[in-house]
Amino acid sequence: IYNLELQYSSILEKMENVELVLDDIQKRDDNIYRVMFGVDPIDESIRKAGFGGINRYEQYKGYNYSELILEAQQSIDKLTKQLFIQSKSFDEIIHLAKNKSKMLASIPAIQPISNKELTRMASGFGRRIDPIYKTKKFHYGMDFSAPIGTPVYATGDGTIEKIKRSRSKKDYGNYILINHGYDYQSFYAHLDKVLVSKGRKVKRGDLIGYVGNTGKSTAPHL
Repeated sequence: IYNLELQYSSILEKMENVELVLDDIQKRDDNIYRVMFGVDPIDESIRKAGFGGINRYEQYKGYNYSELILEAQQSIDKLTKQLFIQSKSFDEIIHLAKNKSKMLASIPAIQPISNKELTRMASGFGRRIDPIYKTKKFHYGMDFSAPIGTPVYATGDGTIEKIKRSRSKKDYGNYILINHGYDYQSFYAHLDKVLVSKGRKVKRGDLIGYVGNTGKSTAPHL
């Protein structure tokens, strides 16, 4: 009898150690891994939720060592449930990690014109004096001054959502709109030539057109 109690005590002690390790893994998951990928931590009430049903452990009652058996079974059930929840969380993290690499390739992250061809950054994003109307207006982009015919590159992976060829002097002239997904788009205006078609998939660094002076433009630029 003494040996049996000793064995049960040893088992329960080992399970307590496992619980400590699992608790550390859960904290790392909530405070590091899930934060890295921008998802909310798993609510404590979900992680630590018990089992329903008042008769769940009825079968273990009525024995000489019912109390020990119940305590062991409850600990095993608790660990099993928490391990299942943690396993599902890691499945989600793995999926997010794979998706993250795709997202990082899609976000616009390179200059659309090579530095060796770049004359200067003519105008940045924000309020400025309009070069044609000479009034203060908001400029929704960045201007890259470069000679006509300078190659223009896609700044991230995506799909050509829209192209337009226009001779009007009141708009963006020839332009390309790339949808990168993840709420990102990039817009390439005043082109001399458009080298892509609507619906085409492009990769970061793909040649998509050439710098021009089309639309409302006072000098060659992108």
